[in-house]
Amino acid sequence: MDPRESVHKRPPTMERVPNLTRADAVAALRNPLSFIAGRWTPEPRTVQRSALSALVMSVVIVVTGGAVRLTGSGLGCPTWPKCTANSLAPTGEMNFHSAIEFGNRMLTYVLCAAIGWAIVAARSEKPYRRSLTRLGWAQFWLVMSNAVLGGIVVLVGLNPYTVAAHFLLASALIAVAVVMWQRAREGDGAPRPLVGKPVQQMVWFLVLATVLLIAVGTVVTGAGPHAGDSSKVERIPIDWETVAKLHAVLAWIVVTLTFALWFVLKAVDAPKEPLARTRELFLVLLAQGVIGYVQYFTHLPEVLVGLHMFGSCLIWIWALRVLLALRERPEAVADLPGPSTEVTVGTRA
Repeated sequence: MDPRESVHKRPPTMERVPNLTRADAVAALRNPLSFIAGRWTPEPRTVQRSALSALVMSVVIVVTGGAVRLTGSGLGCPTWPKCTANSLAPTGEMNFHSAIEFGNRMLTYVLCAAIGWAIVAARSEKPYRRSLTRLGWAQFWLVMSNAVLGGIVVLVGLNPYTVAAHFLLASALIAVAVVMWQRAREGDGAPRPLVGKPVQQMVWFLVLATVLLIAVGTVVTGAGPHAGDSSKVERIPIDWETVAKLHAVLAWIVVTLTFALWFVLKAVDAPKEPLARTRELFLVLLAQGVIGYVQYFTHLPEVLVGLHMFGSCLIWIWALRVLLALRERPEAVADLPGPSTEVTVGTRA
């Protein structure tokens, strides 16, 4: 038999997995993130996907929170952190509203898992990027803070001011998630602006107008007919239709600023990235405007209100993406020693 054939017929061998020593176990307990980072190096695409998953779940938790409100399930679990005084989960005697409210609470754990994955992936990336890991931890603490605030919302019987704060804190979570997703796709070099100072200031004004638009939207919700529960719930004591008209005016201001920004970017021959993000924001605003007017004239059907909440998340995300597209961050380059300036004098042969 040809010896080469016997070599090819040998059964495949597997590398032996090193045993976990006592020292390894102690190190894993003391600093699990450092322990994982020392044994796993994720690809850049994995880090980007983990950051995107955290962003997606941040939007999902907002939309499902809106579903809790729109189905009148805000007090389906009348206490917190338990669903009832004697049970963590809904009991057989409870109803559909209890299941909706409890399901939204459980999604918080899914959100935490997504953020945890983003933190672990960012911590394990090589080279280590402290700024990226900090963005992940910022999301975690925002979730914890909003979970406590959500409990307060239940305990105070869906007070509209606490409900508005609950939504605004969720918007802050989305903002940090957007920044982390963007930073995961770029380097750690010093940011280089792609447009001039006047355009940057215009975009900042657009972002501030978007913040005001979202804030006034929470007032519309707090004064409107969707109180969040079938029982009598306190409302903000103002005419919600008047505030809704103010909300519409702010929306038109944001639309006008976005269109003007696109025109300016075209005029100055800006790079394609800011142009593309601005165009996308404009389209999202138009779709949101259609939904907003239809829901207003059809007396706020729940499905359209839910779509409008989802649209507000998209507007906030794309306004931030426009802002982040105004600069680029290349990979950080280590300072290397330059060529020697000393002159070597040699002897002629």
